[in-house]
Amino acid sequence: MAVPKKRTGASAQAKRRANWKAIKPTTTTCKNCGATVLTHTVCTECGYYKGKAASIKSPDYVETTVSEEKKAPKKSSKKAKKEEVVVEETATEVEAKAEETTEAPAETESEEKTEE
Repeated sequence: MAVPKKRTGASAQAKRRANWKAIKPTTTTCKNCGATVLTHTVCTECGYYKGKAASIKSPDYVETTVSEEKKAPKKSSKKAKKEEVVVEETATEVEAKAEETTEAPAETESEEKTEE
């Protein structure tokens, strides 16, 4: 581990620290309520940021869950693909059965009319 051979003098230390200055943070006024607010932050009084509701404090705040809306699609495995194919086949079978049942009563009605 590095250790200095000699102690740093007071004047050298003061010269080095001469550039450490405290600066006044920049502030703006809130567009909604007029309170003094740090720049690029939500207003602590009303909960607005750039004229939009951004905090629970604001009355028209709408809670949104980004994680639920933008979920990445899961990688599908071979098993999941097989299940999808089976579901598609059963859906087509159900549609075919529905067509048969709708056609069958129509045929019986036409047959009855021809018999009369």
